[in-house]
Formats: sequence, C-alpha cells, structure tokens
Amino acid sequence: MTVTLPSESNLHAWSITLAGPPATPYAGGTFHLTLTLPSEYPFKAPTINFATRIWHPNVTNDSSGNVCLGILKPDAWKPPCRIRAVLEAVRQLLVEPNPDDPLEARIAEEYRTDRPAFERNAKAYVARHAVTGRP
Repeated sequence: MTVTLPSESNLHAWSITLAGPPATPYAGGTFHLTLTLPSEYPFKAPTINFATRIWHPNVTNDSSGNVCLGILKPDAWKPPCRIRAVLEAVRQLLVEPNPDDPLEARIAEEYRTDRPAFERNAKAYVARHAVTGRP
C-alpha cells in the first residue's frame, strides 16, 4: 500500500494505491483510492472512494466508488482512530466483504448465495479495471 499527497498545498486529499490481497479474487489487481479528510477531522471521519472500479458488495458499482466501512460511520467513528487503521480496514474488506451491510445489494446477494459467480465477476472486474499495463 502506498499513500501520496497529490498536492502539497492540500493535506486533506490523499491518494492510496492498494494491491489486491493474495488468495482473494482481487489478487493481481492494483486499486487506486482517494481518502479525503474533512476540515473537522479527527472529530469527523474521513471518506474513502475507489477510483478503480471493483465488484464488491461494500463499494458502489459506479464511478464514485463509495465505500461502506463500519468504522467510518458517524455513530462508530472515534477521533483516536488512526488513518493507518482505516486503510487496514479497507484492505481487510477486500479479504472479507461484509454482505450484511452492503452498498450493492445484488452483489451482496451473489456473494451470499453463489460464491463462484461472485469470484468470477470480481476477477473479471480486476482484469478489466485493475491490472496495470493493460491496453
């Protein structure tokens, strides 16, 4: 995982590059995310979005790539929570999706009821959107 500041004049916008975890359908993919710190940080949670399209029940299947992550919800966010813990939680979400708290109900249903189809679709998205060096 790498973290960069696209603009040194804006410390609130971070770029994240995350390798798909091994032994998951996301293995071999490189995912680009944005992390935005609100002006009220650390009293308000950051937001994270996948810039790379991904087939996942907890990430919107559109260009916004919103992420549903329990620790980022307003009622769960704790100011002492470190950004590193947030990023590790995002990585862990790729290892263990949470179909019980989805942003994409149909993908969550597929994950619960037809895991082979879910894995095929996730791998197809990786091949289409998350493999570097593709034409």
